Amino acid sequence: MSTDSTPTPTDPTDEFPTAFLDVDDLSSEQLDAVLDRGTALKAGKDLTQLPRTTLAMLFEKPSTRTRTSFETGMTRLGGHAMFMGPDDIHLGHGEPLKDTARVFAGYADCIMARVFDHADVETIAEYADVPVINGLTDDAHPCQTLADLLTLREEVGDLSETTVAWVGDGNNVARSFALGCALAGVDLRVATPDGYGLGDDCLSRAADCGGAPTLCESPEAAVEGVDAVYTDVWVSMGEEDEREAKLPAFDGYQVNADLLSGTDAKLMHCLPAHRGEEVTDGVIESDRSLVWTQAENRMHAQNGLLVSLLD
Repeated sequence: MSTDSTPTPTDPTDEFPTAFLDVDDLSSEQLDAVLDRGTALKAGKDLTQLPRTTLAMLFEKPSTRTRTSFETGMTRLGGHAMFMGPDDIHLGHGEPLKDTARVFAGYADCIMARVFDHADVETIAEYADVPVINGLTDDAHPCQTLADLLTLREEVGDLSETTVAWVGDGNNVARSFALGCALAGVDLRVATPDGYGLGDDCLSRAADCGGAPTLCESPEAAVEGVDAVYTDVWVSMGEEDEREAKLPAFDGYQVNADLLSGTDAKLMHCLPAHRGEEVTDGVIESDRSLVWTQAENRMHAQNGLLVSLLD
């Protein structure tokens, strides 16, 4: 028997969660490990394959990047992605959602669900005995945050020395990004109109992750000296009937050349963009734009997550 009392270093992937429903399901170390694997897979330095592995993709909401990035990613990993759209399956209608979750867990090695109600993906995770990934809900978009942080690593460098401003609606993308920034040590500043902030629950969770964002009184205050400015649509999918009532609150929150003048800040946007509303065409098409890298990195970051969950 060894008498060496030196503790064995903890592998950051030990006890990796079986469900990734929001970014703070991971520890800081696990988040780093997922990003590391995404980087290595993108560079061809990690050749991990997932042969004979099936990802079931359940879509209640339409998607461009989520479907394409997961399908292409699974193909690159040697696996298979099975798409079930809103016309193929009615989550929670016709049979209990918990039954759907257990049936698909019998066919697939992992389930990704893109749904409206966050409680639905929680139910899927509760009853499926395979890993479950949140591809987006009205509350959270953690896969986008993985891509965002991977992009910032590539384009700015050390995340713990990076400052980002979020300007606009405190929506699902913003909330997950705030949690990811807290875990990764990114200095995040947030400028949102009254009534459209991140919410007390998100701020409390971010504090538990290592640091709540700084709330700024104006977009101008938020963007001063930052490395990147992040924005998203003001009217999210499913909120179309609120459009006329919501838009006036965002007067002055557009990311445009005037807001970015005097800064070297890069532009981030998760897409699709409503050009002329939250961001101008000139800015999104400028050399500042990181949006195409973010879009590509959805696949690489998600591949890092998939191999961490399934390898």
